[in-house]
Amino acid sequence: MQNSEALALTGALLAAAGDLTRRINRGVEARGFEGRPAYGFAFTRLAPDGATVTELAVHLGVTKQAASQLVDELVRKGYVERRPHPQDARARLIVLTERGWACTRAAEEAAAEAVRAWVETLGEGEVRVLGDRLARIAPYGPLRPTW
Repeated sequence: MQNSEALALTGALLAAAGDLTRRINRGVEARGFEGRPAYGFAFTRLAPDGATVTELAVHLGVTKQAASQLVDELVRKGYVERRPHPQDARARLIVLTERGWACTRAAEEAAAEAVRAWVETLGEGEVRVLGDRLARIAPYGPLRPTW
């Protein structure tokens, strides 16, 4: 593969990821939730059993202080709550509230809508193949924000 082809491929993948993120965020907002994409990245780590701020920071690739600020914001908006950690008396477990779970369901619905648009363009079989191929080259998820 030529450098120019590789650059075009990376550009297309990044454009698709950016478009998907925007579509999901707009879909979440259209369903009555305020937020930003970073919330969704955090929610993927907090579901299903919660996490400490330190675990969330590692998942997001940010400092513990940045994760703590995000948690404070999510608590203020009613998406998460702090609970005593069942195994570590020094730590607090951050868990999704019912509002956080509802927001997560809204994001799932918005993601399904976005993928349906891909199916209309490529067909269901090709979208399944695309998913399989992407999983082969990026098997270790989860997606981590870089901002």
